[in-house]
Amino acid sequence: MVKIVVVGSANIDLTIEVDRWPQPGETVFGNSLHFAPGGKGANQAVAAARLGAAVTFVACVGEDAYANDVINNLKANAVFTDYVYKLVGEVTGTAHITLAENDNSIIVIKGANDKMTESIIDLAISAIKEADIVMVQQEIPLNAVTYLVTLCHNLGVPVLLNPAPIQNTSQDTLNQATFLTPNEHEVLALFSNKNIDSMLKLYPNKLIITEGAEGAYYNDGKSIQKIPTFPVKVIDTTGAGDTFNAAFAVAIAEKQSMANSIRFANAAAAISVQSLGAQAGMPKREAVERLLRNE
Repeated sequence: MVKIVVVGSANIDLTIEVDRWPQPGETVFGNSLHFAPGGKGANQAVAAARLGAAVTFVACVGEDAYANDVINNLKANAVFTDYVYKLVGEVTGTAHITLAENDNSIIVIKGANDKMTESIIDLAISAIKEADIVMVQQEIPLNAVTYLVTLCHNLGVPVLLNPAPIQNTSQDTLNQATFLTPNEHEVLALFSNKNIDSMLKLYPNKLIITEGAEGAYYNDGKSIQKIPTFPVKVIDTTGAGDTFNAAFAVAIAEKQSMANSIRFANAAAAISVQSLGAQAGMPKREAVERLLRNE
């Protein structure tokens, strides 16, 4: 069983379903409201645990009822939570998600996620040193992301940086990360060079660009490779990127090839979009392997 440390955000997601996007200034009736644990960090931790990894999560939550919901959900998914800290006087982060016309928009209130610091990361140093791979996203302060990536680089521990949402990530941080996993929009904001082919060539076997239903792209050191996804009926794309990242991390930590790791990640993400909610559709290992066998 591979060991994965995830450092990142933990939220409660409030999801509204509506038939169509409202225009500016317009009021429309929604169809339903759902509450569920979320946050990119927590999503990736849960997804990796369901796929068979031993996962340790490092995060900050508030001093409120949502915090207990977050922690209890992590424990229910076999995620180690000793490094999830309740911060006095803070609120747990929330994500406000609107689903319409087979897509989503998300507004995040950072809350306690914005209080992640270098000293909190240092509290988990023993787990980080033992990890097969560390995962981090950018819903926590950028200085904490930078510190973690540099720490892993110096320790020789592989680190996957999922640069979402986009921040002004330094070139040093991008260079020190072992893997970078932006989507097709994030990659253009991440690099000043707007030519995707040249960006992939610059970071062979490191930069993976995800394009939803179009699959994912990387450069294997010789040429650009496209790994197609699996055609499925889409119910909710929320959390699909987090599922992809977690599945890729699990597979690459198991020493699978880049191509097979991305294929495994595409399969997991394809399963995830068939259910409502970020974590609700995150698959167990058997489901992913079954889809891969039947492709």
